[in-house]
Amino acid sequence: MGRRARGRRLQQQQQRPAGSEDGAEGGGKRVEAGWEGGYPEIIKENKLFEHYYQELKIVPEGEWEQFMEALREPLPATLRITGFKSHAKEILHCLRNKYFKELENLEVDGQKVEVPQPLSWYPEELAWHTNLSRKILRKSPQLEKFHQFLVSETESGNISRQEAVSMIPPLLLSVQPHHKILDMCAAPGSKTTQLIEMLHADMNVSFPEGFVIANDVDNKRCYLLVHQAKRLSSPCIMVVNHDASSIPRLQIDVGGRKEVLFYDRILCDVPCSGDGTMRKNIDVWKKWSTLNSLQLHGLQLRIATRGAEQLAEGGRMVYSTCSLNPIEDEAVIASLLEKSEGALELADVSSELPGLKWMPGILQWKVMAKDGQWFTDWDAVPHSRHTQIRPTMFPPKDPEKLQAMHLERCLRILPHHQNTGGFFVAVLVKKSSMPWNKRQPKLQGRSAETRESAQLSPADPTEGQPADPSRLESPSVTETGDTEIIRTAENLENNGNKKDGVCGPPPSKKMKLFGFKEDPFVFIPDDDPLFPPIEKFYALDPSFPKMNLLTRTTEGKKRQLYMVSKELRNVLLNNSERMKVINTGIKVWCRNNSGEEFDCAFRLAQEGIYTLYPFINSRIITVSMEDVKILLTQENPFFRKLSSETYSQAKDLAKGSIVLKYEPDSANLDALQCPIVMCGWRGKASIRTFVPKNERLHYLRMMGVEVSGEKKKEGAIPASEVTDSTTDGTGQPDNQESDEQGAGEATSVDAAGCDPVGDPPR
Repeated sequence: MGRRARGRRLQQQQQRPAGSEDGAEGGGKRVEAGWEGGYPEIIKENKLFEHYYQELKIVPEGEWEQFMEALREPLPATLRITGFKSHAKEILHCLRNKYFKELENLEVDGQKVEVPQPLSWYPEELAWHTNLSRKILRKSPQLEKFHQFLVSETESGNISRQEAVSMIPPLLLSVQPHHKILDMCAAPGSKTTQLIEMLHADMNVSFPEGFVIANDVDNKRCYLLVHQAKRLSSPCIMVVNHDASSIPRLQIDVGGRKEVLFYDRILCDVPCSGDGTMRKNIDVWKKWSTLNSLQLHGLQLRIATRGAEQLAEGGRMVYSTCSLNPIEDEAVIASLLEKSEGALELADVSSELPGLKWMPGILQWKVMAKDGQWFTDWDAVPHSRHTQIRPTMFPPKDPEKLQAMHLERCLRILPHHQNTGGFFVAVLVKKSSMPWNKRQPKLQGRSAETRESAQLSPADPTEGQPADPSRLESPSVTETGDTEIIRTAENLENNGNKKDGVCGPPPSKKMKLFGFKEDPFVFIPDDDPLFPPIEKFYALDPSFPKMNLLTRTTEGKKRQLYMVSKELRNVLLNNSERMKVINTGIKVWCRNNSGEEFDCAFRLAQEGIYTLYPFINSRIITVSMEDVKILLTQENPFFRKLSSETYSQAKDLAKGSIVLKYEPDSANLDALQCPIVMCGWRGKASIRTFVPKNERLHYLRMMGVEVSGEKKKEGAIPASEVTDSTTDGTGQPDNQESDEQGAGEATSVDAAGCDPVGDPPR
């Protein structure tokens, strides 16, 4: 594929090239090789690259050699501890006091292993870096336990392998639990998980008021995004599939009126040429040219403009790239600020991440054509180059206007300053409505929409580009402000063609190559006979928001029940015709095939138990740490193997789904100091847990139990593989006393007692 074709493909797909800073989660062979410092056949030299950046002077004088030397070194492996804070602290304690200590004075292949160090600028020491490559971790017997720990905790969502600089944008968004957040180009999802964590900063709040809408243009990458987000089991995340440059304007119901949804925080991490990722994506060395930046500039500006349009007044938007090129960085920001006419301003975030070293944004730069010719301003560009070079690529001519922009407030991270990748970040604050929204006359219907499109075109930096589809399909915003009621959409919903509580399916249901047909989202109506038995069986609190329960089918038996926050329910119900939702909600209940034998046909699902638990007042068994170890290492332990306190709670319960709760003992500091909530099943003479394998391993490790042979078995951990002395080693109970297989459990539970990876076929 030629460079021109490759550039077009970048624009059409909006996929980051090999230079995606989140590449550790991409799952491709190139990514793995990047961790290992592969591509030995590629010479790490590019004369044009050196000439270009030396001319632009983005590197301080006297530091060029260190800059280039750092680019040629493999990128250090970095990890971030994820999840809710109490669990994060336990993982950090485990890493420090067990795994990191084992690395002290260790040599592998004659090279001393560097003990991981915390990133100085990341809060609470929850991010670490080390010189260990993935190759060394995999092949060294001395590091086998540490490697198993990293793999398992990554799969269960407690650790993310994420490049250090990729962690910066979410931190600078300053997210609070009540914020409505849009992640415009979200896949593969490491930044999205950071945003979700910030929403759930208080573990005691099941449903924060805020939410994250994570978007990506590529359908396949959306499912990678779903996988990443699901590890955090949040009811406040929705994954959608749209072109970020024309992402639809959504609406919500506020007091019975339809109003435009504006976001408090927007992450605009745009597709880029990726020359800041040379340390892990080695093929960038030979593929780098100025053409990539020239081709991507227009797309980046359109995405940033669309984000600014949807940002609430007083809101904050972070624009970021993994490129060092001012054409993709300062030029986009300068053009956006100019067209905003004072509606946007760059925030001074110099004090927000103490310890982070960065260079201020540059105020002057030149543009190089693909043949190497330099241009200092638009007037000097010949007409034949106008399709390749645009006026928005140059800095503003007016010195006062340039000074007022404060481009020095942008952050450029250079690799040699803190042994990282290259990165660019700009934080924008919205002071007022965008000028084309302010001027919009108060008109209704299609004429207003058409007028909005026509009015926007003079300010559009990319003449000759196709019209933004969202401007034609979205209701207009009037001169009364960005929160004007949308009557046209209200009329659309009141035409009688829409079933109550049914959201979706997406407008296009045709099966595409590598695409998927989505099921609708159907909210459970108030009078559905399915819910009262559930409510009674689990003694649900009257405050339980049953209106937030949904299924993914309009016909037949409902096999899975999911839950979303009331704010996302509002978004779903009011926008099913204008957005393609890939996934939302967490699974909270699964049907038992023989559930009619019991008082409730639905068992609890581990995925949503932390959200559901605060509302459950019945069928809760409090267990000790020793009980937890037995329950997680034996498939069906008899009552007699558990503590007398646990038995006394279980003996009078009817058979069926239960909650197993471990409360930390503050007097015993050697015990696990974070609460654990697990789903289980009370059988005739035994109890089993329904906890996925990696979550089992996580809890056992946090309690000091080392498990070997992790890859041999997918379910409960056989006692023979547990090295902790607290288990009795008797293994599983005799078949004649194990009543679980005939107890009417859901067939969607696998033989090992874990929640399945995917939903069973309906």
